[in-house]
Amino acid sequence: MDMTGEYRIAAPRDAVWAALNDVDVLEVCIPGCEDIHQDSPTTMTAKVVQKIGPVKARFDGAIELLNIEAPASYTIKGEGQGGVAGFAKGSADVTLEEDGEETVLRYEARAQVGGKLARLGSRLIDATAKKVATQFFNNFQQHLNDPDPPEDG
Repeated sequence: MDMTGEYRIAAPRDAVWAALNDVDVLEVCIPGCEDIHQDSPTTMTAKVVQKIGPVKARFDGAIELLNIEAPASYTIKGEGQGGVAGFAKGSADVTLEEDGEETVLRYEARAQVGGKLARLGSRLIDATAKKVATQFFNNFQQHLNDPDPPEDG
């Protein structure tokens, strides 16, 4: 599966770069993220729960940042094991371009799944991946615009 996207983020490039590399920001922005922690400046581990069609899987994943050209671009590579549901692995090339007071984030992602997940069909997997990516970037944009939303109550 291949996916591309472009998002205009109402924040300076340095702020977007810092947020993309902050595990606390990623934890609140990644849909289904239960835990994420930094193992080294370029590696992280995460636990993420995703529902893909009828299959709900908890992935234990490893993330690595490669080809780092701060604050302009990097490649993020990840692999997650979902137990009996199977596995998911992939990578994305991410670029950040300044446009006035805003930043244009572009990505090109490649991913593959195996095991029970692979039997669900590529349309369902592609639709779920696009939904998760959209939700992440919506959460990310909201976090950058209002990092401390008022509490209900």
